[in-house]
Amino acid sequence: MSVRKVGRYIRNIILFFFISTILAVVIYRFIPVYVTPLMVIRSVQNISAGQSPTWLHSWVSLENISHNLPLAVIASEDNNFIKHNGFDFEQIKKAQKENETRKRPRGASTISQQTAKNVFLWPNSSWIRKVFEVYFTALIEFIWNKERIMEVYLNSIEMGKNIYGAEAAAKIKFNTTAKQLTAPQCALIAASLPNPRRFDSAHPSKYLLRRQSKILKLMQLVPSFPSKKTKSGTTKQKPQPSQRLNKNN
Repeated sequence: MSVRKVGRYIRNIILFFFISTILAVVIYRFIPVYVTPLMVIRSVQNISAGQSPTWLHSWVSLENISHNLPLAVIASEDNNFIKHNGFDFEQIKKAQKENETRKRPRGASTISQQTAKNVFLWPNSSWIRKVFEVYFTALIEFIWNKERIMEVYLNSIEMGKNIYGAEAAAKIKFNTTAKQLTAPQCALIAASLPNPRRFDSAHPSKYLLRRQSKILKLMQLVPSFPSKKTKSGTTKQKPQPSQRLNKNN
């Protein structure tokens, strides 16, 4: 094969990658995300373990999710979600400094980054995945708005074993709907997100209850989401928490 043909082949692969990924992000701007790579991976793992591959997931619009849940995940995971463009460089610097002395390193991924990972990538961390994560995060921040990012995040994130999204979590964990979730229930769900397969929001441990209490306090400082407009057209803002909840506390 000639050098020219190899170059043409590589060019076509690159063009296909950019066209297909941009098209996928544009499509997901408007249609529900019913299946994610993680759902498929978990199903394969279940089959390998001799278990059912079924996952529990029901897509609902952001309007049909309790307003407390976005506040809870913002307070717990990404208090600068409304302000940043996908990456919280202040938190990244803090995490890097803290990780110099921590036994368990903490991450600084934003909700936008987690959404990009959940919808388009695989869960295992690596430098290759991080590069793709940066790319997809930039794409969804450019093509989607914050409401859409939050809507997809709350519908795709793992919230328990074989449980994905707010509606399934509300039904299985609390015998209710995503719309009817209370503030304490939302805080428990958010508290479990660092490891939802280990932490059960329906049967919280003392550790999870401590996290719930901290999240409920931080929720009082988080700006309304989606933002509420005043009569003059400006956005009402609450004082913001100085830092996100440490995921290992």
